[in-house]
Amino acid sequence: MTRTIRIGTRGSKLALAQTGTIAKMLEDAGQPVEIVRVSTPGDRSSAPIAEIGVGVFTSALREALLEKRIDVAVHSYKDLPTAPESGIVLAAVPPRADPRDALIARDGLTLGELPPGSVVGTGSPRRIAQLRALGLGLEVTPIRGNIDTRIGKVTSGELDAVVLARAGLSRVDRLHDITETLDPIQMLPAPAQGALAVETRVDEVDIEHLLQSIVDDEVTRVAVTAERAMLAALEAGCSAPVGALADVVEDLDENGSVVERISLRGVAAAGLDGIGAGSSPVEILRASAVAEKSEAEQLGRDLAAELLDLGAGMLSGPGHNSR
Repeated sequence: MTRTIRIGTRGSKLALAQTGTIAKMLEDAGQPVEIVRVSTPGDRSSAPIAEIGVGVFTSALREALLEKRIDVAVHSYKDLPTAPESGIVLAAVPPRADPRDALIARDGLTLGELPPGSVVGTGSPRRIAQLRALGLGLEVTPIRGNIDTRIGKVTSGELDAVVLARAGLSRVDRLHDITETLDPIQMLPAPAQGALAVETRVDEVDIEHLLQSIVDDEVTRVAVTAERAMLAALEAGCSAPVGALADVVEDLDENGSVVERISLRGVAAAGLDGIGAGSSPVEILRASAVAEKSEAEQLGRDLAAELLDLGAGMLSGPGHNSR
């Protein structure tokens, strides 16, 4: 394709870095591109994420796409609403970065080394619930701002630690600040964390095919399909913060041959009625299952049903926000 493809992105350092990876993949394949910055309501608001919702970060990009001001939009996949958008197609899911969460703490401390009463910042009810469920006596406080702002709250002494997505830190070259990468057993990430979603208009068939051939990664797409199917099914049944992580794993079939299957773990939190250390205990409901790669979406729905059977449908939360 000889025409220049206009790639829309938010103007934050992280968003530009994410978009830059897609632009480079296309440029390396000989495709000319232009990066177009799009301002979103989420960038202009100082309200907590739980109040404004993550959809504000994607709506402006999708609007620009539908208005043909851009040809392609790049999102953090975990920010995308689970409902499809008319006129827009998910053209590619590039190889996923490390999906785990990371701790940045004062004095190089790990999570277990933080003294009881330490103040930990995060804007994510999912992380709040799982941190409290660990029973470490930490005080968790909501924060907003870009990566540099959040890390600055630790270096200035305002907070003892913050929890951020490792993938974002990697994309802006801040991995050296991490004091501990959190095991998913402790902190299951948000559905599709670490993955990007690349969208175009449904009528841009040539661009869709180009993105599929150059950018798309089947393993990542299968994994996040399962995770987001679980999220979509849970949204219909509860407002609890949820986490999910899928992996494509090697398994043996009935004939003893090695095959690839998809393994999915999911959590939903109960009892998240506040944020401080003195709030009531949090119960984490857990489920896991394995299925054929072709059944990724059904696997997500089945795991959501299992969590609902465990009581997720009766849970109360601060409004759904999987971040």
